[in-house]
Amino acid sequence: MQIVQSIDRAFQILTEVADDPSGISEISRRLGLPTSTVARLLATLEQLGAVERLTDDSGYRIGPSVVTMAASVDTTQSLLTVAQPTMQELVDLVAEAVGLSIPAGYDVHYIGQLDCANPVQVRDWTGVSLPMHIVPSGMVVLAHWPDEAVDRYLNRKLDQYTPRSVIMPDRIRARLDEVRETGIFWMEEEFSEGINSVAAPLFNQAGAVVGALHSHGPSYRFPDETLKDIVADRVRWAADEISSALGYVA
Repeated sequence: MQIVQSIDRAFQILTEVADDPSGISEISRRLGLPTSTVARLLATLEQLGAVERLTDDSGYRIGPSVVTMAASVDTTQSLLTVAQPTMQELVDLVAEAVGLSIPAGYDVHYIGQLDCANPVQVRDWTGVSLPMHIVPSGMVVLAHWPDEAVDRYLNRKLDQYTPRSVIMPDRIRARLDEVRETGIFWMEEEFSEGINSVAAPLFNQAGAVVGALHSHGPSYRFPDETLKDIVADRVRWAADEISSALGYVA
């Protein structure tokens, strides 16, 4: 497919301005374009509100029309779009359901799930929100919160979903240390009897945790104790792949 040159160049200019607000000469130098071409395209972009002049008139930055368009993007769908190919690979590797969740206050909210060929006793958790301490997806997010935020979370009354749910703050803190050390966390029948789950965190370009990837299945078969470490490694690998696709560099 043929690329329209003027659109391609305008997009290059927008990318440069977004990365580093600059003047015409600097943008021209970085892109290897004639100064007259950059000046003409910037003038058009300014008229459209895609760029605006800095207050000291030293260059250009992203304008209000681009900011408005960016704000309209559904970040949940964007994350799902990036993650789904790797999620499917993980389903094929571990032969169990794989899901994606994002932080929502003191909960994690499940935004997508891909099932395996034989999803015995496992429901689709999409649309459900659960307290962070109850599920491994929440624990791997909570482990990367500042200490003060973790303290505020643990100083509340913590719900217990099954007899195996851990609600003692000291034990939860020890678990968070484990997450930070291993990059992954298992839970067995703590949020639902008969269901085990393992999760790893997802990071964006800035190194912030934006969600979690997990795999879950019926406790009688997941995990096979001889394969537990292999499953953990595969979930960790998949989370790293998604994080890399989001721009994260370890």
